[in-house]
Amino acid sequence: MDNALRPLAVIGGSIALTLLLGWALDLLLRRVDSRHPETPLWGLLRRCRPPFQVVSLAAMLRGTYRETQWQLIENREVLIGQVLSLVLISAGAWLVVRTISVVVESTYARYASSTRDPARVRRVRTQVTLIMRIVTAVVAVVAVSAMLLTFPALEKVGTSMLASAGIIGVVAGVAAQSTLGNLFAGFQIAFGDMVRIGDTVVVDGEWGTVEEVTLTFLAVRTWDERRITMPVSYFTSKPFENWSRGGAQMTGTVYFQLDHSAPVGLMREKLRDILGECPAWDGRDWSLAVTDTTPSTMEVRAVVTAKDADDIWTARCAVREQMIGWLYEKHPYALPRIATSPATLPPDGQWAVRGETATAHAAPPDAHNDDETPPRTGRG
Repeated sequence: MDNALRPLAVIGGSIALTLLLGWALDLLLRRVDSRHPETPLWGLLRRCRPPFQVVSLAAMLRGTYRETQWQLIENREVLIGQVLSLVLISAGAWLVVRTISVVVESTYARYASSTRDPARVRRVRTQVTLIMRIVTAVVAVVAVSAMLLTFPALEKVGTSMLASAGIIGVVAGVAAQSTLGNLFAGFQIAFGDMVRIGDTVVVDGEWGTVEEVTLTFLAVRTWDERRITMPVSYFTSKPFENWSRGGAQMTGTVYFQLDHSAPVGLMREKLRDILGECPAWDGRDWSLAVTDTTPSTMEVRAVVTAKDADDIWTARCAVREQMIGWLYEKHPYALPRIATSPATLPPDGQWAVRGETATAHAAPPDAHNDDETPPRTGRG
């Protein structure tokens, strides 16, 4: 009976103590969060409860599993200890990453709520995202290394691995040259403030918004919901347009090809009325002027402003649509047209004579038979 109760007491007690610790930690964080509602840290730390419980259970079982005095466990003592050690290391890495993520997210949330500059918020968000990816990668590498060191067989080959580390490093550096280039480019983008999450950019003729930035690639969401994935080294080696850098305000143009008789003055007044009723116009500036002329038409340019790329597109479309409709309804003569006039006949009806001569020359001779090929003289 004692042999059956001992394993149950050890394992069941570890599980019960783990659940009790998790409940106590969650209760403590809720009380602290209710007393300090100005910071989201304590509420976010409640996310660490699952990894904390796994670490607690693995640590208690790792230290007490021998006390069960169970024959099944004693026969596999080394294997069970090895598994518990691996679980403890992986759970500890999970807890570290989750804790750092919560602290960073809380700090970013407080910064974003207290900062009114959207550009700075996007820059900090980009940096925070890349920092978390770096921290996760470092913790994962350390955890895997610690897990490998728990195997006795790896200690014997450690000397040979260190001896060949130099050669392996050179080979790996040559093989992963592009990957390392993207990695350092990611650092440059994060801390060089070249491009940020939420920026409006134009790359390879495609207009879109930066949606995701990682250590190796950058995702741009286009206006038609497509995703363009590009290596981050592209943004450090080639020129690109960043419409959000230095402010999101933009100036747009609308061109009209019109007849020379178009009422430019009335068009200028109509443009002012259109923009006055357009919510996308920010009221900073507008203008209308004749910028070019050809023998048949003239080019009229309308300039409008807006607070960002989306509004400038809306304002341009509104101006183009309403101005063309107004011209068609009120001033149709201003729209471009092709002028034509009746052809003037030559004197004495020479066209008819020349036409008959050409027809006569083009007629085939009757003297040739069907089986004979007429000679090629260069004429009709």
